[in-house]
Amino acid sequence: MPSRRRSKTSRILERLGDRSIVLVGMMGCGKSAIGKMLARKLNLEFKDADEEIELAAGRSVADIFKEYGEPEFRRLEERVIARLITEGPMVLALGGGAFLNDETRGNILKNGLSVWLNVDFETLFERVMRKPGKRPLLTKGDPREILSDLMAKRAPIYARAELHVKSVSGTKSDMRNHLLNRLDEHLALAEKEDAQ
Repeated sequence: MPSRRRSKTSRILERLGDRSIVLVGMMGCGKSAIGKMLARKLNLEFKDADEEIELAAGRSVADIFKEYGEPEFRRLEERVIARLITEGPMVLALGGGAFLNDETRGNILKNGLSVWLNVDFETLFERVMRKPGKRPLLTKGDPREILSDLMAKRAPIYARAELHVKSVSGTKSDMRNHLLNRLDEHLALAEKEDAQ
């Protein structure tokens, strides 16, 4: 049957194979919320890397930061994501800093489909300030300044993701549908290029 006659979800899943869709981007960009909706639509498992780290460590991300510091958190994060990326296909939401790790990023680029959810600063700031205690990196000074600095430093690295998806206005369902369309287009183009 020609690919255009199959459903969008069928096309995405077939072209994805055993790779996971790995959502990267700043805290508050919607990786978990949109990721869960995307996973339901594609009938894939959803995993949040931070939740998996908490399960592995037996404590919250905030407590890991407080008790052991960011370097130890990043080491644990690298190990957990290395395991998760082999368990696909799934939709995997990464913590905001995970994709900055060279080894993690290389592993994802090789074995997954990385998607940068790119959201403007004001939207991000409004979202993260709803639960400031959940964001350990924003507790050591002016949150607006910290978030702005993080965004400036991280954007060039997020830009190494295979697919870039700008946030659209509207509901979470609108964003999920926009992401589905972009995934379908991207995977179709990649398949066409591989065939040439």
